Amino acid sequence: MPDTQGLSIGQMGALAGCKVQTIRYYEEIGLMPEPVRTGGNQRRYASGDLERLRFIRHARQLGFDIGSIRELLQLASDPNQSCATVDTLAHKTLERVERRRRQLEALGRELERMIAQCKGGRVGQCRIIEVLADHELCETDHQ
Repeated sequence: MPDTQGLSIGQMGALAGCKVQTIRYYEEIGLMPEPVRTGGNQRRYASGDLERLRFIRHARQLGFDIGSIRELLQLASDPNQSCATVDTLAHKTLERVERRRRQLEALGRELERMIAQCKGGRVGQCRIIEVLADHELCETDHQ
């Protein structure tokens, strides 16, 4: 820690790789505890708060939703319990990530198809504009 009074919200964000607004949001929804405040009402965080924020950020990067992260944080607070629930949450997240990956691959194929069909003429005859304007022309259901 830079000083004995703890980390400022800006320092927390910089060390955890997230924006100040994100930290405030996590506090608002209860993922992060309310920090102590200085006499000037500035937030001050302890090293444990930084570790919690890093945990949350890493879980978000891996695709865990807020509800799952909330549950993971609760489970992590009791290291002697079974990790079966953690495994279940991870499997559900993996299923969501795989589903999203398949959707993105289908979107990529559709974009490649549209680009390949474009003749490079005028916008009035552009196949890309035509397909974007008429969803029925898409070969991929990407709703």
